[in-house]
Amino acid sequence: MKLVRAILALVAIVIVGFVAFAIYAWLTVRDGKETQAPQPAAAGAPASLTDPVARGEYLTRAADCAACHTVPGGKPFTGGVAFKMPFGTIYSTNITPDQDTGIGGYSDEAFVRALHAGVRKDGQPLYPAFPYTSYTALSRDDVLAIKAYLFSLPPVNAPARPNELSFPYNQRWALAMWNALFLRKERFQPVEGKPEAWNRGAYLATALGHCGECHTPRNALFAMKSGQALSGEVLQGWRAYNITSDKTYGIGSWTDQQIADYLSKGHATGRGTASGPMGEAVEHSLRYLTPEDIGALVAYLREVKPQQGPSGSEVNERPPLALASTAMAPGAAELAQGGLGQHLFQGACAACHLWNGQGRQGEEAALLGARSANDPEAHNLTQVILQGAQGPHGAFMPSFGRAYTDAEVAALGNFVLTHFGGKPAALTADEVAKRRSP
Repeated sequence: MKLVRAILALVAIVIVGFVAFAIYAWLTVRDGKETQAPQPAAAGAPASLTDPVARGEYLTRAADCAACHTVPGGKPFTGGVAFKMPFGTIYSTNITPDQDTGIGGYSDEAFVRALHAGVRKDGQPLYPAFPYTSYTALSRDDVLAIKAYLFSLPPVNAPARPNELSFPYNQRWALAMWNALFLRKERFQPVEGKPEAWNRGAYLATALGHCGECHTPRNALFAMKSGQALSGEVLQGWRAYNITSDKTYGIGSWTDQQIADYLSKGHATGRGTASGPMGEAVEHSLRYLTPEDIGALVAYLREVKPQQGPSGSEVNERPPLALASTAMAPGAAELAQGGLGQHLFQGACAACHLWNGQGRQGEEAALLGARSANDPEAHNLTQVILQGAQGPHGAFMPSFGRAYTDAEVAALGNFVLTHFGGKPAALTADEVAKRRSP
């Protein structure tokens, strides 16, 4: 009897999967061939760029394609970047116009279909590590401009590295059901009553720049929680912070200039320096946007629905231990207390960051007001200690992952949290060990 029930359940799953795939296939086959709505006024590169390839280059940078499709030190756009997920590792693919291993065989329709519907040229679904759930809102003209730029690049033969996914996540057919549940194939349309700058910022942030793919929490099926848009999420060991308009947990208390500087330069006075994936976004994408487009992003982010964060993650702008310190030494009481974390900071960090957190070489090294020093879970702080960081204007922090044990990384992290953020020392050696391979 149990065997019969198991067989019936399996048959039911197969039938449901087949029906879902059939519906999805019918819908996606139409995508890219249907009559397209007029391109929204908010879409596209700056009006001064009229050449399709030049427009495509701007849009490709705004979409941050290089960060996901270029291995550090490797040839541009040849893929191989690893995305480590709870269910395995997905590797990005070659998007140069190579006929055999890249996208050289993609027609206009096939390329549009990939970005709008998440379907490869051969009809197989793409994994949503490729942010087609955001790119689906792009105008057709912008998609084809991106294609024009990519096809202007020299083709490079670079075979895709096989994904390393556990069952059942390695079954592509199951993505049909995922798309049926979570993919809304709709082009962006300006919101009536909103200024042109706001609408352009919305397009840049939600469709082209796909900010939500990193900054929005995910559900158990790895789909974005739309009701918590841009409220922050942890991916591959890094925390993408809350960038809603909440004044306590988001960026609502930041000035327009601070937001613009952080986006375009990777640093905002009194707010910290971008590192990790956000640093890459600035390096490969945001710093190339025009001042007008940066301003449009600021206008949009100003009005994003405020979302609260976890208690204790508020930025402490006046941490008592840092305020009691001079540039050259900690306060007397803290100095007398000592400890491993203090000793490590003194030997490796104080020369650049200073005991008062103001930074010696420049503001990029300042720790006061930095979210990394105020996150009780210390995600980004841990990764920066382990991996180092390449900041704006050539600023550089070496990695200490090989030099320090897990216990030493935890001790140093806890010292920074307590001294510069006024946070409890809760980072453990076991947690550091897990984060060495997110």
